[in-house]
Amino acid sequence: MPVLKILQYPDPVLREKSHDIESIREEERALINDLIDTMRSSKGVGLAAVQVGVLKRIVAVDRTPENPGHGLIVLANPVITESSGLKTVREGCLSIPQYLADIKRKERITVRGLDFKGEPVAIESSGLLSVALQHEIDHLDGILFIDRIEGVRGLLKRKVRGKN
Repeated sequence: MPVLKILQYPDPVLREKSHDIESIREEERALINDLIDTMRSSKGVGLAAVQVGVLKRIVAVDRTPENPGHGLIVLANPVITESSGLKTVREGCLSIPQYLADIKRKERITVRGLDFKGEPVAIESSGLLSVALQHEIDHLDGILFIDRIEGVRGLLKRKVRGKN
């Protein structure tokens, strides 16, 4: 499978909202395989289709990159249906390389979506998987992890208002 080019911030496509898909067909399976190969070759934990310029609600997450395939989760049309707790985690992003920041995320989540076969699934997660799923679902909505940095948001708001 080909390794795809990962879009880099500030590419405007990263701000686009991705579209639900009706089913997992051959076209989507090929995209999923390309996402997995691209994620692994980039040594990432997760990748959303929008990061390779495809506005479909598909994500791949592998919480065990040192043991490929054993922690692999692929979801189409993922939706967070439950969440609890809050924690601060250090995050990075393949679309914003070499930048890390502390981000507040839900500690535990339940996500529903379609698996690689197109079957409905629900995944309960915590830890790295929870963070990675939240991060990739944000991508599908045009949200980047840097949008969740509280100090930067406050600074920008003050600058816009003319209050340094």
